[in-house]
Amino acid sequence: MKRNIITLDHFSRSQVGIPRSEQWSLRSRAENRTYRIIVAQPEGEPPPSGYPVIYLLDGNAVFGTMVEAVRLQGHCPDKTGVAPAIIVGIGYETEAPYPPDRYYDYTPVRSTVYTHGSDGAELPEQGGAAAFLQFIEEELKPQIASEFRIDLNRQTIFGHSLGGLFVLYALFTKPDAFRHYIAGSPSIHWSKEFLLEQERTFTARIREEPVNARLLLGVGELEKSHVSRNCESARELAERLSSLSDLGVSAVYKEFEDEGHVSVLPILISRALRFALNPEQQ
Repeated sequence: MKRNIITLDHFSRSQVGIPRSEQWSLRSRAENRTYRIIVAQPEGEPPPSGYPVIYLLDGNAVFGTMVEAVRLQGHCPDKTGVAPAIIVGIGYETEAPYPPDRYYDYTPVRSTVYTHGSDGAELPEQGGAAAFLQFIEEELKPQIASEFRIDLNRQTIFGHSLGGLFVLYALFTKPDAFRHYIAGSPSIHWSKEFLLEQERTFTARIREEPVNARLLLGVGELEKSHVSRNCESARELAERLSSLSDLGVSAVYKEFEDEGHVSVLPILISRALRFALNPEQQ
């Protein structure tokens, strides 16, 4: 008896995409650098105040992870503590998860210590954080606000590693740019003295002009053994900033058990959503 063998070739295939997402290229005016902007928005009508929005660094690497986390948890805000939100991924025109361009955009100054990679090759250009923050504030955010219904009082920035360093730089230099700052495994060691100086300037300024900013510093427990001692630096930073609560600063430090520098990302994203998107927050 003959058997009919059905092969997969008999079925049509199509590319899998992320629902309700779109992307475009945006070139910065100040430095003529090109970014891939990827945006996902929830289903249904936004609330009267608009949707909260999360600006996500390293969009090439973690956009899908964050969008799916928001989609699943935002479906039942009363149970999950996560309201629906618009996600704006900032990436680059490549399929690589971590393009070398991030070294320039995420670092406030060129490191005098970390100049070569583990293979001995010279690291890419650094020191463009000021221009990158200007791009976000003066070009990207106005475009997002003009095209999507967002709540300008509930904006978040999320960055990891060098992106976490940039988040701290943004907090210290422009604390009114976002309501929530999420710094995952921040590379404080990259320019530690510069960041400390920025922190001192920030502290002095908010004594005159109080702010309304919440910071989540999240690291993997397994990172504690790294020679950079970034976990210790992040914990100490959270302790110093916690003393400024009467000036409008809230800082939380969280270690995630059995997680490393990269594996911490999904669980950090989940925690960050409850931190930034709790529907009871004002």
